[in-house]
Order: sequence, then C-alpha cells, then structure tokens
Amino acid sequence: MAETDRLNESTDWIDLEFVQRERTPPQLIKKGIRHHLAGLSLSNTVVLREESGVKRSRTAVHNWVQKADLQPSGGENLDRVAVDQKSIRINDEQYWLYTAVDPESNKILHSRLFPTYTVPIAREFLTELTEKHAVTDAVFLVDDADDLIAGLRRENLSYRVQQHGFQNAVERVFREVERRTSSFSNCFSHVDPDTAESWLQAHAVWWNQWLS
Repeated sequence: MAETDRLNESTDWIDLEFVQRERTPPQLIKKGIRHHLAGLSLSNTVVLREESGVKRSRTAVHNWVQKADLQPSGGENLDRVAVDQKSIRINDEQYWLYTAVDPESNKILHSRLFPTYTVPIAREFLTELTEKHAVTDAVFLVDDADDLIAGLRRENLSYRVQQHGFQNAVERVFREVERRTSSFSNCFSHVDPDTAESWLQAHAVWWNQWLS
C-alpha cells in the first residue's frame, strides 16, 4: 500500500462517544486521529486540520487519540499465535512492549507495555490474551525469549520455538512501531507510560484496519 493510502482510508472504526462539547466537526476529529496513528507527527496533523479550515493545537490532537480509547478487539479463534517482546524507550527509560500477532494476517491481537520483562509479567500478558481470544489450544510461536517460554509452560500453553518464520509477522509489527517512534520522537517524550501504552494500543487498532 502506498504511503499516501495510509491517510485516505475509512474512519468508521473510530468511535467518538467521548465527544461532548468539542468544537471540531466529528469527521475532522476522526481524520486527525487516523492521520496521527497512520504516521503524521502531531505538528503535521495540526497543519492538515488548518488546511481544512480548523485550527487546533497539538495537545488537542493528542487528547483526541487518548480519549478515543482504541484497543484491538477480541474474539479471534486461532490455531497459531506469534508472541514476542521488544524494548521501547520512554523519557530515556526502557520499557518492554509485549505483542501477540496472528501470523496469517499480521494483525495485532493484544499489546501491553511493561516496565521490565519477567516470567510473572509474561504470564500476566498471556492470561489477558487467552481471556480476550480463543487461543488456549493454539500453538504459540516464540523465539528464544526465556520469560515467554517459561510463562507459556506455566500457563500450560503449547509452543514452538521458531526464530525465523514467525518473525515475518511479529517483526513487521515492531518495524512499524519503530518507524513511528523513531520518525517522531515527540511521541514518547514528556509522557507517562500509561499514555504511551494507550497510543500503542490505538496504533494497533489502526494497523489492523490498514491490513483489512
């Protein structure tokens, strides 16, 4: 898909129940959320809104994304799930993004941000995943991450260590996250971890819509 297509897709997946006394027309709010999640910085998203005749601040666009509370939906029934974790920097501190991906569609099933990676954290992530999707009978594809392997064992989930094939799914997702956080460093500067996690989950929703 061409880069410009990222900015021209549907906005029907964005729920604006949070809008009450917002002065901005709902469709422009939806486009602002979509444009920022698709790859535009807050500043460039503001510029696009101004070109539409609406002047709003970077803070306003940021608040739209946060208040929309977008998270990947549940209810998938899968035979295979790819899981992995990756370090993310927030205000010069290291956090870990745990992500589960459907290796067939590359869609994100679940995503969480944690301050470290341990076996209890891996188990917490896996428990949330199995509560959200019908994957208790799935084969989990992992690399050699000790915390995830130990967590899968303790949760009695089947797994296979596969360092190459499944990476096509998970690594593609992580490359997109890297593209966003490296291109626009302001995304994870001067924010708290909860805000960063909310943005990452919203970005996952956009990612899944883009793949649809």
